[in-house]
Amino acid sequence: MNVNICRRLFLTAIPAACHLGFLGKAMAAARKNWLLGIQAYSLRKFPLETAMKHAKELGFKAIEFYPGMFPVTDDKSAISAVVNRVTEHGLVISAHGVNRFTGDQKANRRIFSFAKAAGIRTITADPLPEAFDSLEELVREFDIRIAIHNHGPGHRYDKVIDVLRAIEKRDERIGACADLGHYIRSSEKPAEVIRLLKGRLFGVHLKDFAEMKKETKGVILGKGHLDLPMVFAALEQIGFPEDGALSLEYEENPQSPFDDIRQCVLAAQSAMAR
Repeated sequence: MNVNICRRLFLTAIPAACHLGFLGKAMAAARKNWLLGIQAYSLRKFPLETAMKHAKELGFKAIEFYPGMFPVTDDKSAISAVVNRVTEHGLVISAHGVNRFTGDQKANRRIFSFAKAAGIRTITADPLPEAFDSLEELVREFDIRIAIHNHGPGHRYDKVIDVLRAIEKRDERIGACADLGHYIRSSEKPAEVIRLLKGRLFGVHLKDFAEMKKETKGVILGKGHLDLPMVFAALEQIGFPEDGALSLEYEENPQSPFDDIRQCVLAAQSAMAR
């Protein structure tokens, strides 16, 4: 294992008590102007316009689209129409994904061109190993970030070490979108994952599960294994970017998720305000 990755793993293995003094100072500093957004997959049973309306009513400032709601397209007028409606709803687009990348440079470029036209800063991604040379060129050309998304046990990016190995020695715009719920399913502690990804964390999916195992049930934020105060303390500690995609994702009860999402929003806002 590379010495830099080993060092990151060693540092996060220090008992939590050793971090308390530093974290206290970090939390005393001015809060970043993070925008709490929603991963649109949470509203997947609703059409685009209705989903944006609900996102605004639920108190979100940003929306991370998934391809099923805002498909990748070359049609500039279609892109502008969606972007304009997002603005009219008082939202911003924080990210788009999860997008699959392969060794096909033309197909990869199409996604980047779409993101550029839509003003999207971060593309959440599930890249195949053969995609990285292409991505290296594209992030430099477009100045758009790639955020590798973990999908839990059995996925190529199961553990945080898998992401760190993939991005090692790559352009600094190739980093991670940490789905904290899936990391819980992979038996990893969200705050430790965040600290390990310092400098390369461009997106976070705030999601919680009842148990730290592959098959488990999604729950309201903070009701399972997601320690929200520790998560936001870790984000503050690593300097999570103000334009990073901080997206609440709730997959349960898709037909009528509103009451549950409101509880998640309140839990997240309470932790952010500490």
